[in-house]
Amino acid sequence: MFQGTGSDVGKSLIVAGLARAFARQGLRVRPFKPQNMSNNAAVTQDGGEIGRAQALQARAAFVPPSVHMNPVLLKPQSETGSQIVVQGKAWRSARASDYQRLKPELMAPVLESFEKLRAEADLVLVEGAGSASEINLRAADIANMGFSRAANVPVILIGDIDRGGVIASLVGTRAVIDPQDAAMIRGFLVNRFRGDPALFASGMDEIARRTAWENLGLIPFFKHAHRLPAEDALALDAAPARKSGARLRIAVPILPRISNFDDLDPLEAEPAVELIRLRAGQPLPGDVDLVILPGSKSTIADLAELRAAGWDIDIAAHARRGGRVLGLCGGYQMLGRSIDDPMGIEGPAGKVPGLGLLDVDTVLTAEKRLVPITGVSTDGIAFHGYEMHMGVTEGPDRARPFARIDGEGVEGAISADGRVVGTYAHGLFAEDAQRSAWLTRLGAAPSVLDYEAGVDAALDALADHLARHVKLDRLLEIARG
Repeated sequence: MFQGTGSDVGKSLIVAGLARAFARQGLRVRPFKPQNMSNNAAVTQDGGEIGRAQALQARAAFVPPSVHMNPVLLKPQSETGSQIVVQGKAWRSARASDYQRLKPELMAPVLESFEKLRAEADLVLVEGAGSASEINLRAADIANMGFSRAANVPVILIGDIDRGGVIASLVGTRAVIDPQDAAMIRGFLVNRFRGDPALFASGMDEIARRTAWENLGLIPFFKHAHRLPAEDALALDAAPARKSGARLRIAVPILPRISNFDDLDPLEAEPAVELIRLRAGQPLPGDVDLVILPGSKSTIADLAELRAAGWDIDIAAHARRGGRVLGLCGGYQMLGRSIDDPMGIEGPAGKVPGLGLLDVDTVLTAEKRLVPITGVSTDGIAFHGYEMHMGVTEGPDRARPFARIDGEGVEGAISADGRVVGTYAHGLFAEDAQRSAWLTRLGAAPSVLDYEAGVDAALDALADHLARHVKLDRLLEIARG
């Protein structure tokens, strides 16, 4: 099990890289994360949802994603509450304080899922959540030491030197956690090192001396990490580098409950595209070629935030100038005339006006659609992806659908002038032909990027990187006891 001294120390990528490294050795590898908190989710083949990071780790291990790889997924709906997904299906919603009381009920499905994976694998790589030193949450923990102790899984602790204070973070963790928890930790890794490793050799020795944990590797900064989908919305805070020679400008309002934002990654990888992430207080630039409204975990609340930022006015002006707008999932719902929540699924029951750029209306429903899809867009280009949404959208613009889904009929809507598009399909831009069609529609040259091959190449490079700097054989010895 790989735990961290804090959030965003690189646990997800390290597990992904190790999954690829050990799978290439011929081992049957499975990733596992007992509890994840993310609105960036993936749909499994059996119609459930898990954290996007576990789907990437499954890909790294050359296996399809399973609901058992992330049995508890928390999807934040507000500052204090989340939807709880258990073994792929929505279970209930709860405030953070209530969730602490519910966690003991969730250890059973967590252990059940872990045992299913362990039965089919040579090696299960477990990812912790947040910080191993959150002793205020230890009593009912299912994500870190609570799981490690219950399943008797040895732990490797990861520290991030890039943020500073890594010696104190690792030694301090040893100091504050319960001695029996500390005994589960067998070794440590220091991640994101820059410079001459010899300059930190004494630091690694001092950590080992003060903790009695084994030094398993100093991992240099991996420069290709940006080529892999990020799990946490914290990644959206990093300003993308300006691209010289970018032909297209695409603006994306970043709303508080944004979900499935990895839909944007293939566009950001395109040399011809400058992806502009707008934060509250920033106006929509007048010269953008496309505005994308991405998915949202709470569409009505995020629509209110969009209006509070004044972006509704900017987007309407952009559309009047002949600009193009694309709504994905929750963004599609926002583009319509209205969103009705008669059952109070997202909050107080009621109906709110949409942006009115598509002649459709959405009614939110309790049933959640979670399915992989394949289809053909109306311009004749095949694609595959997934749907993950609650709600039904209907109206006159549905007579001009975005796509035909195999075995299911038409999907999405297009405005009468063809410049506003809404669709529930996630993963569109990962399809090279589909992405290329959007680029040419916006006036750029067709794409020459093989996005999916690039992701696998980055996973291979990450595996090679870890193999050079981590004691892989020793990790296997520890795992085997």
